[in-house]
Amino acid sequence: MKKNLFKLSGLVLAICISASSIAQTSGSLTFNFTTIAHSGYSGTKNALAVWIQTSTGSFVKTYFRYAGSGGGTQDHLPTYAVNSGGSASNCLATACNKVGATTGATLSGAVTKTFTWDGKDASGNLVPDGTYKVTIERTWNHGTGGAATRSITFTKGPAADVQSPAADANLTGLSLSWNPAGAGVEENSVNTGVKIYPNPSADGIFNVEFAKANEISVIDAAGTVIFHSTVDANATSKAINLSQFSNGVYFINVVDGDHSSQQKVVLEK
Repeated sequence: MKKNLFKLSGLVLAICISASSIAQTSGSLTFNFTTIAHSGYSGTKNALAVWIQTSTGSFVKTYFRYAGSGGGTQDHLPTYAVNSGGSASNCLATACNKVGATTGATLSGAVTKTFTWDGKDASGNLVPDGTYKVTIERTWNHGTGGAATRSITFTKGPAADVQSPAADANLTGLSLSWNPAGAGVEENSVNTGVKIYPNPSADGIFNVEFAKANEISVIDAAGTVIFHSTVDANATSKAINLSQFSNGVYFINVVDGDHSSQQKVVLEK
């Protein structure tokens, strides 16, 4: 009996160790891209889907899906349609998982898009650490010559993963930043009198209001200071221009002596 108990205890311990070894780091991924317009079956109109999948191709979450049944483009995103749970002939089917995604009709030209992923799947569950892919599928003409699919691989885990993938014939302005919680850059609001607007900003201008401040800095998601300025003694506001930087998440840090407020802002031009 004691021998069996020892075996059972060992089995329970092994299960606990195995379960605890599956890390699930929380954090955020910010991804930016701009599509390049192509002429096709209807001018520069194009279908587009962007989603996250595992390194082996399992679906995680949809972020963008643009296609129209009226124009007959529901069959123009076959890779996305199958990966998200539907069939290749209809990316608009109810079976296609689009929880929390931005959806719409066929696009009329090039677009710039940004999204931030919280490390969770479409059901709201934090996914295990590991290798994942942001996959983009575009179709602008009939036949394989008018379609393209590209995946950007990144590592979700306790270390930051910051990339600037190379542009190609279909995509430009690519940037990716996985920023784990508890490391790198985080928000804090010790100085609660600070207000920042608009957020997100469509033109890169952020207005910062405060009762008192000595200096202001801006930090990107990788922890690099990209802007720093002292503040005039009588000033109560300052406009910060980040229009020259890529879309994504930044942190504006306002310092008043021993107090500071570091708030997350989103640039979405």
